[in-house]
Amino acid sequence: MRVLVTGSSGQIGTNLALRLALDGHEVFGVDKRVNPWTDDFRYLLQDLTFPGGLGDDYPPADVVVHLAAHAKVHELVREPGRALENTIMTFNVLEYCRRLRLPVVFSSTREVYGDVHRFEGYGEDTADFAFTESPYSASKIASEALIYSYARCYGLRYLVFRFSNVYGRYDNDLARMVRVVPLFIHRLVRDEPITIYGGADKVLDFTYVDDCVDGIVRGIEALADGRVLNETINLAFGEGNTLVRAAEVIGAEVGVEPEIVFTPSLLGEVRRYVADIRKARDLLGWEPRVPLDEGIPRAVEWFREHPQHAAAFAGDWVPQETDFKLVSS
Repeated sequence: MRVLVTGSSGQIGTNLALRLALDGHEVFGVDKRVNPWTDDFRYLLQDLTFPGGLGDDYPPADVVVHLAAHAKVHELVREPGRALENTIMTFNVLEYCRRLRLPVVFSSTREVYGDVHRFEGYGEDTADFAFTESPYSASKIASEALIYSYARCYGLRYLVFRFSNVYGRYDNDLARMVRVVPLFIHRLVRDEPITIYGGADKVLDFTYVDDCVDGIVRGIEALADGRVLNETINLAFGEGNTLVRAAEVIGAEVGVEPEIVFTPSLLGEVRRYVADIRKARDLLGWEPRVPLDEGIPRAVEWFREHPQHAAAFAGDWVPQETDFKLVSS
């Protein structure tokens, strides 16, 4: 199979492209930055927000996997124009798929459910877009809506995956993307304090990257051969862990007792999410295999083996209160 992957230099994109190539598929990537990890698959440097979107000079594809996005939630609170660019990228990808009649796999997020404690397990049909928390989540909601409209109007075949806190290999480039697990590792291996925004009871559903990629690959294959079409599916571990517990597991792995500072939640944050993953099991025969207790040691080992990217991180970004308060005129 021939697979076009946008956002191919990111964590999920790199892992996915290498897995697809290992499985014998042809992979071609598109990203606006050089892949810092590998040159084991072909890719093109291109900004997908430019007019015209994806070009006609790409190699033929059987399916498009659209991962490219600005994904720093707090950054998009400060710079909401980046959220608009996410939607533009999705529109350009959809136009490419419409023109060539290609199916698309889209990377959405747990953020679309918002920060409401209405239930323990978030099933796909429980998303209420009135609870949109941030411009980032709005950009993913808008992208999903575009996909659903293209399916109705143009016969687009799609799968939408909603990811949750994916961590692991190719995830310590802190100068580019500050994610909670590599950030905690970065600080705790130096025995430095960490900050948790939202209190000790903040619960998230952490997904090891191999589980995420396995779900995507199953989805690509099922979509390509018509077994599963036009579905929105949670991909997560299906188990909640507090950020305190994540810090404790990392601390135990690196041999330090975490010093934790608690501060109020930031504007736009989701403070509790545990995914209902029954749909992924039923439709794709997928089962996550790496719980946090096993995934964190793998992530720490990767971090220690590849310190050069984290070393470029000069200091932790500390959000300012004024960055996230709405100011009325």
